[in-house]
Amino acid sequence: MPISQAFTRQHRLLTGSQYQTVFDQPEWKVGLGSYLLLVTRNTQPQPRLGLVIGRKRAKRAVDRGRIKRRVREQFRCRQQELAGLDIILLVRGRIENPDPDQVTRDITRLFDKLLAKCRQA
Repeated sequence: MPISQAFTRQHRLLTGSQYQTVFDQPEWKVGLGSYLLLVTRNTQPQPRLGLVIGRKRAKRAVDRGRIKRRVREQFRCRQQELAGLDIILLVRGRIENPDPDQVTRDITRLFDKLLAKCRQA
């Protein structure tokens, strides 16, 4: 029986305290271009994802939504590898009219770098 790859409520950081825990004590920081991942271990079997994409970084709601969809899709496809981690994706730089394929490549590279760091630790 295949393992579900759904992106459910259990796969999201929901409360401010959950976000604050990752912001206060990140075990790993992985950056690439305009993106930064803050990561800490959690006590749950599944990974959890939080997104911080401010209006100052991506002006149009369409652009913010496009980035979020691409990040969630990459997370959903790789959740077995990321099990037991709380991850926050921050957009640091200004992004105007993001190319969806470039966003996917950047997020893929970010997750690859994160997994390499986790394996070294």
